[in-house]
This record gives sequence, structure tokens and C-alpha cells, in this order.
Amino acid sequence: MASMGASNLFGAMLVFAFVRYGVPFADEDFNTVDRVQNFTVFAVYLVFAGIVSLTAAALMLRSVVRWQLRGGPPTRAEQMAALHAPLRQAIVHLGLWLLGGVLFVFLTAGETPSLAVAVALTVAMAATSTFGFTYMLGERILRPVAARALSEGNFDRTMAPGVGTRLAMTWGLGTLMPVAGIVLLCVTQITTESSFTPDALAYAVLALAVTSILLALVLSLLTSAQISDPIKQLRWAIERVQRGASAVQVEVFDGSEIGRLQVGFNRMMAEADERRRLRELFGQHVGEDVARRALQYGTELGGETRYVAVLFVDMVGSTATAAERPPNEVVDLLNEFFRVVVEVVDRHHGFVNKFMGDAALVIFGAPLDRPDAPTAALAAARELRFALDDITGLDVGIGVSAGLAVAGNIGAAERFEYTVIGDPVNEASRLTELAKLRPSRVLASSSALYFADDDERGHWELGDEVQLRGRRRVTQLASPVRYPSGRRPGDDAAEQGG
Repeated sequence: MASMGASNLFGAMLVFAFVRYGVPFADEDFNTVDRVQNFTVFAVYLVFAGIVSLTAAALMLRSVVRWQLRGGPPTRAEQMAALHAPLRQAIVHLGLWLLGGVLFVFLTAGETPSLAVAVALTVAMAATSTFGFTYMLGERILRPVAARALSEGNFDRTMAPGVGTRLAMTWGLGTLMPVAGIVLLCVTQITTESSFTPDALAYAVLALAVTSILLALVLSLLTSAQISDPIKQLRWAIERVQRGASAVQVEVFDGSEIGRLQVGFNRMMAEADERRRLRELFGQHVGEDVARRALQYGTELGGETRYVAVLFVDMVGSTATAAERPPNEVVDLLNEFFRVVVEVVDRHHGFVNKFMGDAALVIFGAPLDRPDAPTAALAAARELRFALDDITGLDVGIGVSAGLAVAGNIGAAERFEYTVIGDPVNEASRLTELAKLRPSRVLASSSALYFADDDERGHWELGDEVQLRGRRRVTQLASPVRYPSGRRPGDDAAEQGG
């Protein structure tokens, strides 16, 4: 508020100097003026105006100061007080200018009637110009307070003059008013009996022209800053978003259309960040590939027939483990188990379809097509066996199968999940049960091995044929050539026979 008061004081001194030295009247018109009286009245009125201005500012900002000391979001009244403080203070200054103008017109009219009109017009033009300048300056000074009020409160409508109004104000106060003064001087010279000397008229026009240039420059700088600053801030924010930053927010400067633009950007970024978190959470629950497919193609119920490879992994003796260990140890063991499963499957670009207690169902070839699905599933099974062997107290069975299955969103319209249903899933589950009894702890069906590439088939060897539970067809088993114990399948039987 001190800057606004200093601006008004400077404007008043300019008006006083212009009336005394810039108005093109003869010196004898000024000789009749009681200068001591005018100086005294001028000084006293400046003190009075300063007191009124400070008192009004204190009253108008009382609620704002209370909010600043209290902290937290402002009330509606406190928000409006912070946003409208520059305009209200500028209106108080305008009222003081008009009151002072009336006072000095009466003083001048009583002593030199010929100067009354000139003083009235000069004060009117100065009052309106200073009003616009102090308002824009006040908005600039109180921008941090307004920004906090808008960021912590609600922004539901335009709360300040818009861009068009400010541009019109800049043109009217910085150009129209001084030029109107020049026009009035010229009209007076042409249409009345008053005759200004060429030098006096030239000095008056020169004074008004210089005032117009300086005032227009200052007002233009203030107005352009009000528009360009938030645009620059938005540009920097957008560049940060393009570089991958998230949760980007900008400061809301005022309650105009620019403020609406900034608020809109903040809300857009908040919603985008929320969608990103939901997408990440969705991806953690259903898998990144399924999440991406759902976002791209929607989530309608139904499925399609796909050729897939299925890997099923299950802990051995999980019931006894849960009974013998504290619950927190069981949870830690399961989390470590599933962590390794996810890491290995991700390296082979598979899809962990679901966790079922102490088991996991992994799909290769859905939701994304993979011509080499059997190869990837077999390689993942071998690596997973070695990786899980490093976890103390953990024993598992792993089964791998391949074939045609139905993959899609299964369930009800209100609650469904992406999954795979078909014979390969059932076969992989039965192979897992059987693998728990084999030294390798890993079994695959010959159908999976048949469609794998030559390099991967070299890591496996075919075994006996068995009738898996719940299946009519005979399944030929395949086991990895190497597994963590370094023993080959059948070594235990050979030793017992020996």
C-alpha cells in the first residue's frame, strides 16, 4: 500500500506543477493566486488523504491479515477481500482525488475564475489516470496474496476485470485521457476568445505528450506483465510435463480469464495425475499388458480363442508352513516368492494372470500375441526353478503346458477379470501337482516342448507318459536337463534300485 500511496503523491505533485507551469495562461492570471494559502491547503490535504488511505487499507485488509495469521483455506469473504483489495483501494484513491479536485476548484474559482476549468479538467484526467495506475500496481504487489487465496479457496466464477477490460483501461488511461487534454487545448484556442501564446501552447502540448508517453509505457508494462507472466508460467509447466514430470501445478495469479486458464490447467493436471495413479494401480492388479489393452480396446465381456503357453507354480507344503510359522513370516515368505515370480516372468515377457493363495498362474501369448509363447514359458520355468531355490524354506512345483484356450474378460458386467480358460490351464495345474513329487520340481507337456524352438528343446528331455487326474488323454512328460540340485530325474529311483 505504501507504493500506491507514493504513486498518488507523485501524481498530485505533477498536477500541481502542471497547473502552475504547464497550463498556457498569462502570468498575471497566476499572480492573483494566494500561493501560501494554496501550498498550505495542498499540504494539509495530502496528510488528510494519507491518513484516510491508510485507514481504509487497514479496514479492507483486516480479514485478509486475520486469514494469513490463522492459516488454512480462506473463507469466501476473506478470499474476495484479498482479490478485490487493489480495486477497492484504487476507488478510495479516486474518491480522494475527486474530493481534492473539488476543493481546489473552489479555491481557484474564488481567486482566478479563468483557471477553474483548467484545474478541474487537469484534476479529472489525473484522477482517472492515477486510479488505473494504482489499481494495476496494487494487483501486481498483492499477487502472492491473491495467488494463495485462489489456490487454497474455491474458484467458481470470474472475480476480477478481464483481459479485454484491462487493455481498454490501459488505452483509455494511458492514451485517451492525455490526448483528450491536448484536444481540449486546441479546441479552446480555436473556438474561444482566450488566446494562448505559441510558446505557452507548445509547452502545454509538450507536457501532455511526455506525460502520455510515460503513462502509456508504465501502464502497458503492467498490463503486459499481467498477461505474459501467467502465459510464461504455463509454457514452463507444459515443458515440464513434456519432459515427463507429474503433479505439475501453476500459481493462480488473479480471478480473471487468465486465472481460469491457470485453474483449468491445475485441475487438468490433477485429474491426469489421478488417472495415472489409477492406471498404475490398475496395472498392478491386472498386469500392465491387460491394463494397456483395456485402455485401448475397452473392457467388454467375452473372449477369443488364442494359442497360449501356461505356466503354473505352487508352493510345496504351504499348509504346514502356515501352521508352523507366525503369520508375518508366512506373509514375508509369500511376498518374496511372488516377487521372484514376477521378476522372472517379466524378463520373459509373460503375464502373471493371478495369484491364488500360494500359487501363481502365468500366461504367455495373451493378452499380447507371442508366436514363441512355448519357448518363453519353458525358459521362464527353468530360470524360475533356480531363482526360487535361493529362498530358504521354500519348495515349489512348476508345470508348463501349451495349446488353444479362450482368453478374455470373464465374469459379470459389474465385476470381471481378464483370464484364460481351457485345457492348457488344467494340464499345467495337474503337472504342477505331479512336479512336487519329482526331483526336478518342474514338468512340461510334450505339446509345449514340440512347439518350442530347437535351442530351448535342447534344455529338456522327454520322459514317461502318464494319465493326469481329470484328463482322458495321456500326457508325455518333459523335464529340464539341469536343475538346482544337480541331479537328473530318476536318480533317486536308481539309487534305491542299487
